[in-house]
Amino acid sequence: MSAIVTEVCAIEDVAAGVKAFTLRPLDGPAPPCPSGSHIVVDMPPPGRPAAYSLLDPGGGVYRIAVKREPDSRGGSSYLHALKPGSRLRVQAPANRFPLAAAPGPRLFIAGGIGITPFIAHMAALGNDAHYQLHYAFRDAASAAFAAQLANRSERGDARVHLYESRAGRRLDLDALIAAAPADSQVYVCGPERLIAATADACVRRLPAGRLHYERFSADATAEGASFEVELVRSGLRVRVGAEESILAAIERQTALRPDCLCREGYCGSCETRLLAGNAEHRDQYLSETERQERIMICVSRAAGSGPLVLDL
Repeated sequence: MSAIVTEVCAIEDVAAGVKAFTLRPLDGPAPPCPSGSHIVVDMPPPGRPAAYSLLDPGGGVYRIAVKREPDSRGGSSYLHALKPGSRLRVQAPANRFPLAAAPGPRLFIAGGIGITPFIAHMAALGNDAHYQLHYAFRDAASAAFAAQLANRSERGDARVHLYESRAGRRLDLDALIAAAPADSQVYVCGPERLIAATADACVRRLPAGRLHYERFSADATAEGASFEVELVRSGLRVRVGAEESILAAIERQTALRPDCLCREGYCGSCETRLLAGNAEHRDQYLSETERQERIMICVSRAAGSGPLVLDL
């Protein structure tokens, strides 16, 4: 993937521990792209590339919001230390969380920093669109764009609903999904537990195909049994441990160094042909059709004891 060099031209505090960065490409204005798009930002070692939703994908710049994580691998802490004029390399925008063309009211469910793609979605839909936003967070002071959204709600925008757990107001997902019309399109972004709970409620309450979600990190608890992988072009067999990825096993046991930017299943750079075997797909990149013959080796595994046969 070719990188785009950008310059940080503005930094804004949008909540305690959350900054919005405006990045200007040096080779000309950023082309418009659909709401739901994200960019992958390259980080210096020991940080890894990280994906961030675009807040304003049509503005000629890349605008992202970054929460500083206490256990940051180097990404958020690095970005929070930047000053205007700093330069960053980013990958061209991609979109794995678009607004579906299907009819029906849209139900947006956000948790914490997962609000970011919905800022762009709401702007793209405009003032008259039929949607509801349900945004859950711990406290308003550290919730990105909570003050802006609270102002909208106070001015009478009945589509915006905020849930501050520290103030005793919690989102009841079961009740929310149960009350949703059967033709609703449900979108969720946030912590893994929020995505899982929303998926569970949708399975029990709505027809299939109504759920759309986005996550930018693999489930760290999703391990599995060890299995073998056959690398056909290299003539090698690799044993993948219960707590490691296929990519990590290949790097540990062979001299091969497959491309991979994110190592969390969203950038697409480690996409590999799956020649045989049943895979358990854990990525955010491949479509269901593509998963019949492709696999993202940074996060996905064998379904069971394997083996998997890969074109590597």
